[in-house]
Amino acid sequence: MTSNLACVLLLDSRVLLEGPKERDGWRAFRLKGVLDFSLTGILAKIADLLAHREISIFAVSTYNTDYVLIKKEQFGRALSVLKEDGYSIAE
Repeated sequence: MTSNLACVLLLDSRVLLEGPKERDGWRAFRLKGVLDFSLTGILAKIADLLAHREISIFAVSTYNTDYVLIKKEQFGRALSVLKEDGYSIAE
């Protein structure tokens, strides 16, 4: 991964999860923009950064972007960690 690559995170508070109550309580953001397959390590860097702060994630990848779900209790802290590392947050 290129070290000067910048990602923009888009905050999305409308995570629709159907099913049992134990699935409630998630917040999500998506990586903004179309991510070309030649770009590697973007989601891995975010996951590693949050893992080192003991913030668990559930990632969903599509062919052109990624979604990161985090338990709502940790969501604000996760965004703060990402901001500290230079990521931009768009609401």
